[in-house]
Amino acid sequence: MEALKLKALKYDEKGLIPAVVQNKETKEVLMVAYMNEDTLNKTTETKKATFWSRSRGEVWVKGDTSGNYMFVDEIRVDCDEDCVLLLVTPAGPACHTGNRSCFFRKLENGELVEDTEQKAPSDIVAREQAVIIDRKNNPETGSYTNYLFDKGEDKILKKVGEEAAEVVIAGKNRSRDEIAYEVADLMYHLTVMLVDNGMTWDDIYAEMENRRK
Repeated sequence: MEALKLKALKYDEKGLIPAVVQNKETKEVLMVAYMNEDTLNKTTETKKATFWSRSRGEVWVKGDTSGNYMFVDEIRVDCDEDCVLLLVTPAGPACHTGNRSCFFRKLENGELVEDTEQKAPSDIVAREQAVIIDRKNNPETGSYTNYLFDKGEDKILKKVGEEAAEVVIAGKNRSRDEIAYEVADLMYHLTVMLVDNGMTWDDIYAEMENRRK
């Protein structure tokens, strides 16, 4: 089948096409925005979800202000070619309200009711992971993360072992500050190891869920 060119998509009279953003791992719909040919091109080039703001009349990269980037893994087109679907790895909440998804309210008996489960206490692991994935895909000079990736598996695993030993020592010392510091170091290096193996924390969460069944 011949590849579909961007110009062949069915944009509206203003040159826009709706874009649905979905979490690649959880399949949760995060937000809906609009793109034009230029922002769709930019998204494919940078792997960061980039849209056209109808209210401001300008290009906006999701996350430039908040840091909550949407790293695009795949772009799909619907059967009518008038809507696109972005499968993303989010670096934080999609909604400016701090909710995980912009669809945090539901209609019940004709009224809007907020879904309190949408409020995540912290998304720092997801944000840290998204940055590490971005460093893997888009190396940055001087980045410690890229230093680890460049050195390879043995260096990464050595660091995981060293940090795990530091956690043991911190636990033995019964120091809350030391434990927090060393566990954070360990989690960072574990995340690098996971990304190096083509995995994310979602794979670990899934295994933990399976153990609960």
